[in-house]
Amino acid sequence: MAKQTITVFGATGKQGSSVVKSILGDSKASSHFNVKAVTRDPTKDSAKALASLGADVVKGDLNDKDSLHAVIKGSWGVFSVTNFWEVFSAEAEEAQGKAVADVCKAEGVKHLIWSSLFNINKLSNGVLPNVYHFDGKANVEDYIRSLDIPASFFHAGFYMSNLPGQSLREMGEGNWALAMPNPADAPIPFFDAAADTGKFVKAMFLNTDKVLGKRIYGATAYYTPAQIVEEFKAVFPETGKKTSFAQLPGDVFKGILGGMGMPDTIQEALLQNMRLLGEYGYYGGDKLEPSLALLAEKPTTWKEFAKNEPAFAGLT
Repeated sequence: MAKQTITVFGATGKQGSSVVKSILGDSKASSHFNVKAVTRDPTKDSAKALASLGADVVKGDLNDKDSLHAVIKGSWGVFSVTNFWEVFSAEAEEAQGKAVADVCKAEGVKHLIWSSLFNINKLSNGVLPNVYHFDGKANVEDYIRSLDIPASFFHAGFYMSNLPGQSLREMGEGNWALAMPNPADAPIPFFDAAADTGKFVKAMFLNTDKVLGKRIYGATAYYTPAQIVEEFKAVFPETGKKTSFAQLPGDVFKGILGGMGMPDTIQEALLQNMRLLGEYGYYGGDKLEPSLALLAEKPTTWKEFAKNEPAFAGLT
């Protein structure tokens, strides 16, 4: 039987590149699918690396809807992901996601996977109204559902890579701390996006009948800040002797972000994003087990991630 084509947007980003590599590096998946990797610049090294793995690397622009027909035409499946942090606009991100969905419908795509997130304004009943990078993606999910096309929704968890060198770092004189505006018992759906997005999305494409219309949560497990620190100590016992957790007041957290040059609107959005974890739940309290049951490979643990994290190189 002829292979079917999976088109992957954002192919050189954390999520997209993981999908490309996971499909092409898996004998079962690669026997079913060819991969078309979409990027704005096929000449850059990261794009060439995907081509060397067997991907058909093509140029694509999410801001040019008409051009997307040529990119998506002939695709059986599409993985669509956008990057709020590139445009700092939920409206622009929504327009991109909706454009891909419209073209998928026009071109008869059999399985669109949208990289989505919860609508936090709705989940919190208006208490957390400014988590734009979640709500915009949620609005696209609602739009895709309204189109009545074959689609499923991948919800990436909290990136493990967000912590090293930022919230979890040396504070001076060998003292390390995890500093977050969350209580020590806040549940965080921890996720190694670069290593594991492909494990989930590949499984979704291979199990289309099971997942159409559903949300699949991309996370290894719920970790608390206290657990994150304890496992860090277990991996680096010497450093761990001088490692602790500190719950930051919200204004202090925002001040740190301001010192990094972030505008007030983004400071507040990120604070509300962090408040979400302990107050309403990243996934609204949903369990991870049904999503994890779909996987053929184990997701990366925090200990595994920490051992290989360059920011922690040299720690003992």
